[in-house]
Amino acid sequence: MNYKREYKKWAEFEGLDEELKTQMQEMSEDEKAEAFGYPMEFGTAGMRGYLGPGAGQMNIYTVKQATEGLARFIARTGDPARRDGVVISYDSRYHSRDFAFCAAGVLGAHDIKTYLFDDIRPTPELSFSLRELGAFAGIMITASHNPKRYNGYKIYGPDGGQMGPDNVSIVTQYIRKAKKIFEIPEKSIYKMRDEHLLQMIGFDLDEKYLAQVQTVSVDHELIAKWADQTKIVYTPLYGTGKVIGYKALKNVGFTNFRMVEKQAIADPEFPGAPTPNPEYEETFVAAKNIGHEIDADVLVATDPDADRLGVEVKMPDGNYKQITGNQIAAIILNYILTAKKAQDKLPFNAVMIESIVSSTLPQKIAADFNVRTIQVETGFKFIAEKIRRLERDCNGTFIFGFEESYGFLLKGFVRDKDAIQAITIMAEIAAYYKSQGKTIYDGLQEIFAKYGYFVEKTISKEFEGAAGKEQMEAIMTRLRSEHIHEFASIKVESIEDYDNNLRTNSDGSVEELNMPKSNVLKYILADGSWIAARPSGTEPKIKFYFGTQGESQQEAQENLDRLIKNLNAHIE
Repeated sequence: MNYKREYKKWAEFEGLDEELKTQMQEMSEDEKAEAFGYPMEFGTAGMRGYLGPGAGQMNIYTVKQATEGLARFIARTGDPARRDGVVISYDSRYHSRDFAFCAAGVLGAHDIKTYLFDDIRPTPELSFSLRELGAFAGIMITASHNPKRYNGYKIYGPDGGQMGPDNVSIVTQYIRKAKKIFEIPEKSIYKMRDEHLLQMIGFDLDEKYLAQVQTVSVDHELIAKWADQTKIVYTPLYGTGKVIGYKALKNVGFTNFRMVEKQAIADPEFPGAPTPNPEYEETFVAAKNIGHEIDADVLVATDPDADRLGVEVKMPDGNYKQITGNQIAAIILNYILTAKKAQDKLPFNAVMIESIVSSTLPQKIAADFNVRTIQVETGFKFIAEKIRRLERDCNGTFIFGFEESYGFLLKGFVRDKDAIQAITIMAEIAAYYKSQGKTIYDGLQEIFAKYGYFVEKTISKEFEGAAGKEQMEAIMTRLRSEHIHEFASIKVESIEDYDNNLRTNSDGSVEELNMPKSNVLKYILADGSWIAARPSGTEPKIKFYFGTQGESQQEAQENLDRLIKNLNAHIE
């Protein structure tokens, strides 16, 4: 795209939104090139980007275009899909509500039934509502944990999981065909109501969702005895968890908890947490202050769309320390397996599902309980797909799924990451260790002592702009062509390339991986360590994942440091 010609087209459009018009007048030449030089990419996780004018940013016109693509896909599928309709939810970000109503209008122009939440709701509740209402698709307006400048658009399939790659590819083709971005038709909300095409939803779905969340609890006697003695601090980070998370904890039986009040406001500025990501320690500053005040047992945080959970645990010195997504997963899995086994409720065919860039510690825990582990490509939609297949084929009982990026799921009434489920089980785990005079940190140390010390880390390298995309491609191409045989003097036992779906072993043998194609490269080392490289599908960055283990925390950390240093040398 010629960005100057595209900029001129937008500037000359008489009906252009006034806010966008003002922003265009204030843009630098570089900003114009970024916003108007390339259309926003619609990947397998939808689209996400800066708020602002141009086909390369999030605004009402790019939202209309994306929805037009989805609407054409639904229309092609047939009248039953039109009648089943689309559920739309949105978070607390700037323009999220505007985008949601805008999307509803485009669907209305195609006579597609639309269910629209009356206010902000979590992503996992959208997933649940799709299945509950029997809808054909879902739209979630959110940029998850990104800073305030961002917003995003995700689409879901009838199973409640993010729409699969094949259907997304078809939707993307329709989006690209909707080139007249300013001429996409909308039906007024008033007319949609008159024609019974639009149904507002809210409290009715909240109650049904929360009733299912209550079933996540494992040991009701433990909660009844220890809930009022377990002190919890919860921050929804200005987002959708502010009501649902509060109700979930109360419904399960936990009343002795404090909300971070100033972060329980739906404020799109995210004051005090400019990047509202629960995996960042700075987002816990306010929660820590309350934690020290009440001597809390655990601090929990959900991101603005409440699909990710972050946790800080109390240390022996009384301070609080953040634990990683992999460590949270190990703690949750160890607890639910232990508790269910004690109650003789652990299914004989239980299955745990994790992404290929997640820790191997949960695998060891699962194996100790004779629980099968299935690994899937990165993206929770692949976990959702495996749950669906397990149910369809009667080939296992799903018991837990997670990604290292702070995403957890305990029960399949939701088919995406669910931080509301996760905070309820984390509260129960805090009560479990409290009943033994211990902390969650103590429990983590017991897990390490039993299964070995594991350390993981994710490093993101950012590449902005058109040149950045080329750099990312060049790095992945070079890594593939180099056929690296060792890292930090540790032999590479195998290289898994998910782009061609092959595992190449050090002896030269080759095996098929049987996974969806994706741009991921993973190295398995002789000492059990591993490294993976994966360009993000929604952000201009490559994520490098590292996992090591050792006989002590120090040894595992030293191994990790060496691997990171060595990979950096390769990249530079």
